[in-house]
Amino acid sequence: MNTSLKSTEAHAKKLREEIEKHNYRYYVLDDPEISDSAYDALMRELLEIEKNFPEVKTSDSPTQRVGGEPLDKFKKITHKVPQWSFDNAFSEEEIIKFSERVERGLGEKPTYISELKIDGFKIILTYEKGVLKTGATRGDGKIGEDVTENIKRIGSIPLHLPQNIDIVVEGEIWMGKKEFERINTERKEAREKLFANPRNASAGTIRQLDPKIVAQRRLDCFIYNIAWMEKSNLETQFEELLFLQKLQFKVNSHFAFCSNIDDIVAYQKKWQKRAEKKDYLVDGTVIKVNELKHQKRLGYTAKAPRFCIAFKFPAEQTTTVVEDVLFQVGRTGVITPVAKLRPTLVDGSTVSRATLHNEDEIKRLGVRIGDTVVIQKAGDVIPDIVKVVSNLRTGDEKKVKFPKKLEGCGGDGKIERIPGQSAYRCVKLDSIDVIRQKLCYFTSRKALNIEGLGDKIIDKLLKNKLISSFADIFTLRQGDIENLPGFGEKSAKNTIDAINKARKVKLPRLLTGLSIPNVGEETARILASKFESIEELIKASPANLEKIDGIGEISAIAIKDWFADEINQKALKNLLKELEVENPGQQIDDKLASITFVFTGSLSEMSRSDASEKIRNLGGSISGSLSASTDYLVLGEKPGKKKDQAKKFGTRIISEKEFIDLIN
Repeated sequence: MNTSLKSTEAHAKKLREEIEKHNYRYYVLDDPEISDSAYDALMRELLEIEKNFPEVKTSDSPTQRVGGEPLDKFKKITHKVPQWSFDNAFSEEEIIKFSERVERGLGEKPTYISELKIDGFKIILTYEKGVLKTGATRGDGKIGEDVTENIKRIGSIPLHLPQNIDIVVEGEIWMGKKEFERINTERKEAREKLFANPRNASAGTIRQLDPKIVAQRRLDCFIYNIAWMEKSNLETQFEELLFLQKLQFKVNSHFAFCSNIDDIVAYQKKWQKRAEKKDYLVDGTVIKVNELKHQKRLGYTAKAPRFCIAFKFPAEQTTTVVEDVLFQVGRTGVITPVAKLRPTLVDGSTVSRATLHNEDEIKRLGVRIGDTVVIQKAGDVIPDIVKVVSNLRTGDEKKVKFPKKLEGCGGDGKIERIPGQSAYRCVKLDSIDVIRQKLCYFTSRKALNIEGLGDKIIDKLLKNKLISSFADIFTLRQGDIENLPGFGEKSAKNTIDAINKARKVKLPRLLTGLSIPNVGEETARILASKFESIEELIKASPANLEKIDGIGEISAIAIKDWFADEINQKALKNLLKELEVENPGQQIDDKLASITFVFTGSLSEMSRSDASEKIRNLGGSISGSLSASTDYLVLGEKPGKKKDQAKKFGTRIISEKEFIDLIN
């Protein structure tokens, strides 16, 4: 290298150091030393040098924050450290239970750190010898997407650190409220679809294949955790946050040491009032055990760390009017009161119904037909009624009374309160409505998945008195159904073939399909993992069932009572004569822990039911609708509107082939 080039390289190095010093002061400290025009002059000089002398350009140069060619697609990155999600708490009581679990696990009382929970987009940054190597999305917790070129456009993320270390850190990318408004104003003027909120805007921006678009949008980032570091002597979470600041990461400064639950709750209440004043979205606080040795001892569940929890702020609320209360009979005979509401917008969607849960909840709320009520959504599809605005009563409101009889129940329609519980149920479960619901669920994709035997076919079979129980389905013959309306020889044969195929069934699917109270798909899988056969499960006592993690006292009693009922015993005995029950005997894998999938369009390689089962067996979950928390939309043939919704939410869209690669 000649003297002139050496001099140029040395000058470029000094320019980079000077520019990064001003980046740190501007983006992290919010304390700029020079004007924008002076900064731009330094950047132009460095760009000119690197253009004329490309050999002096480095991968961590601040010029990497501008420009860049569009990518064809994002590459995959295998995380050095698995990425987890937090469990949520919504009340002080849940935080107390969390601390009790922690203390039981440790055998002593720890201290805690409370931090603001930024509502943004998680990022994992890997540095080698102090230089940024990769930036990755969370993905499925094990494999994420390489978005390095995009995160280089975020000024608060350092391209190199002041220490020559190997480290992996985790943080939250966010878009300020003012920047969000600016972008949406531009999109409105251009007649483009608006972003729903800053979180979706930041997620959608980071997933842009063109880094230039990312550079145009002013994203920011808080770093909050060291996932891995070579040779660490840090002892507490508090020290870890201070060390991250020393490395010139932007760390949210509002973290606080908490010695007990009172401190945690006080911090939560303080920020519940102050959060709205910040330019970034805050949807709660995060509570972490402070001592790192205690964190290591507590470890992780299949889905989340045991040493921390997200303490969420109350959900979005609005008011509307209760127009009526309806009583729905479920397939297990349990009666659910549902409030029919004047349609209103809450948390981005129009709702017209809210659950009232049971009689005790109605009395606690004091809700009446005609009342103005406050409703909220806290992650569920159907909202809850939070309270009644009693000051707006006119005197014409009507008290809600549980009926003594319901048309949907069996026998004479009588209902009764379940002993020891708040719920009502049908005294008799032999009504055509309950039987229909049970049979439809039994043959559905969630249970035995008998293809072609949908609700309308079940209705025809019931109307013609061809079936009245689970076992009756397997006694059907082609001649019984080929003369029914809508059937022919070929369709009847296909239906019988599908029924015969379902004779070989896995125990979790069978337990799901029996409509045992409190036993859904998740509980069925838990039971199947603990008992080798259904006969062994039948013999289990409530005390033994209650010992199983995930099976509470009420569920244990309900399961035992169902198997003890003579009618159920007879129905199950007849059914088992027709089936070959297999039990995989496998504990649920956690490969897809805390990952949520939504499907749109038809799949060609497998049925949606099979795909859903594979997801659940790997610890993931399936939703019928998209939200900001959806991780993947699986795109089948002839997709619907969900594809556009996914783009709005910033949800990762994958093909069926990519989905199969992921689960394999």
